[in-house]
Amino acid sequence: MFEWSASWLVYQLMGLVPATHLAAALQFFIMDLSKIFFMLVLIIYIMGLLRALLSPEKVRQYVRNRPDWQARIMAVTLGAITPFCSCSSVPLFIGFVEAGIPLGVTFSFLIASPMINEVAVVILVGILGWKLAVLYVLAGLTVAWFGGIIMQWFKPEHWVEDYVWKIQMGQTNLPEPDTSLKDRHQYALSEVKEILRRIWKWVVIGIGVGAVFHGYVPESWVSEHLSSGNWLDVPMAVLLGIPLYSNATGIIPVAEAMLNKGVAVGTTLSLMMSVAALSLPEMLILRKVIKWQALAIFVVVLGIAFILVGWGFNLL
Repeated sequence: MFEWSASWLVYQLMGLVPATHLAAALQFFIMDLSKIFFMLVLIIYIMGLLRALLSPEKVRQYVRNRPDWQARIMAVTLGAITPFCSCSSVPLFIGFVEAGIPLGVTFSFLIASPMINEVAVVILVGILGWKLAVLYVLAGLTVAWFGGIIMQWFKPEHWVEDYVWKIQMGQTNLPEPDTSLKDRHQYALSEVKEILRRIWKWVVIGIGVGAVFHGYVPESWVSEHLSSGNWLDVPMAVLLGIPLYSNATGIIPVAEAMLNKGVAVGTTLSLMMSVAALSLPEMLILRKVIKWQALAIFVVVLGIAFILVGWGFNLL
């Protein structure tokens, strides 16, 4: 629906030629802008309904009564079964953080959610074969599990924004919304307005950067420059993946083209993971919740993890 609407606007209404860089970039921008904002509104609204029923204190108490490994299993599992891109996962991340769930656990969810989902796995099996699909899922689960643990070592709670820290510490008295259907609806709508007010500019900027990269840097260029067999191919793939915003499903055709052009499996997996979990729009949205220090650690931890995954698979 989003792709068809964007194509109609750009190619039919505006009359741009499909083969041009401008048309490709503009079509991508309109498609992703509408898709991401639709998903953001929907997910924030659902999270608002849930928060109207479950107060942050109730959630904190539920998590406190469970060992860390159980909470992390729940976070990684939830991330793996939710078919969200990185930007769509952020509202859930915000809700978990504001509910007082440990950041190390929420980061495990944030890593797993965009990289792994059942739709992407099915497509991976059909296009790339079950072996590569299994490798991708296992690598994604491992990175999500240990990535969250490493983030927890750095105690990132010190680097959340002040309003989040006050909520976590119980210093902000959040209103207890009425549990009637009408009031839950109003509360959820207010959550949508508040969160979108904080992040909409960063979403637009991030998608704009990704659209320029998508329209003016062809997939063939990416494939050709990552097939040299050099050990630097993997770090380059991770860096290239950051502006190439997509979800795990959308990057699969690019991965297939790369493998057909002789790009190594590890290099391809690194690019897929970077595109799915280290997108520029996601980083800009996260900045509204966590400070630059925590964001920088998150990027470095994932970047190193993806590089190690790529090198490891290339050695197999």
